[in-house]
Amino acid sequence: MMHTYPSRIIEQAVEEISKLPGIGKKSALRLALHMLKRPESQSLQLAHALVQLRTETKYCPKCHMISDGDLCGICASTKRDERLLCVVEDLRDVMAIENTGQYTGLYHVLGGIISPLAGVSPTDLHIDTLITRIASGAFDEVILGLSPTMEGDTTAFYLTKKLADYSIKISTIARGIPIGGDLEYTDEITLGRSIVGRVNYE
Repeated sequence: MMHTYPSRIIEQAVEEISKLPGIGKKSALRLALHMLKRPESQSLQLAHALVQLRTETKYCPKCHMISDGDLCGICASTKRDERLLCVVEDLRDVMAIENTGQYTGLYHVLGGIISPLAGVSPTDLHIDTLITRIASGAFDEVILGLSPTMEGDTTAFYLTKKLADYSIKISTIARGIPIGGDLEYTDEITLGRSIVGRVNYE
């Protein structure tokens, strides 16, 4: 469907905004018009924040998380359990785990997961630096905090093979039925994993 815009500038703004995930042309137009209605200072602040995001973002050399300084806040903290390492796909997973308040160890961000269909191979991920960290003997346990998808399982299997030569405990996050969920509506794979991965009742 062709859209007619009253201004080339608006059309250009809509084109760029609509390139963001989950935003179509109508939503992009709504956002562009909203920015025009707001004070100019707010639009300039947004533009400045986006420029900073692209030009000043750093990555922690240890865990590959986004960082403001030489090390991210977690790696630099003296309150974390330095013998425990959780391997995750990206920053969103770190945020999700941190929000639980249940984990106090360190992280390693792979920057993706192995996906042959998407053209992502092990060499595209931060696996070499993970192996280097493990080989240093700094950790007692590695938790594979990867999504329970085919790609996540493939990545976990690959990492398990790569880490087999090191005397370190390898675990994965528990998978099962969510609290408040009904067995009748749980898919077979999740239910099967819940039974196989059962724990002692306390």
